[in-house]
Amino acid sequence: MRFIDIGASNMVLDTKIVALITPDSAPAKRIVGEAKEKGRIIDCTAGRRTQTVIITDSDHVILSYLTTDQLGKRLNGE
Repeated sequence: MRFIDIGASNMVLDTKIVALITPDSAPAKRIVGEAKEKGRIIDCTAGRRTQTVIITDSDHVILSYLTTDQLGKRLNGE
């Protein structure tokens, strides 16, 4: 178990991450909208543009300003 920095000094436990997706697709927009309605959204963008939508095993949706490539490399330990 280790924590991954998702930007703006925010951390997520790596074992809780289910998926990293880009926010541009219609399904991603639907997931974010539904999470907002249910109060399961966590905005870690610090006012910047959302580059990655992180889906967790607890059905929370986390928004990050780092790209999916950057976060993927961090998850892989690079």
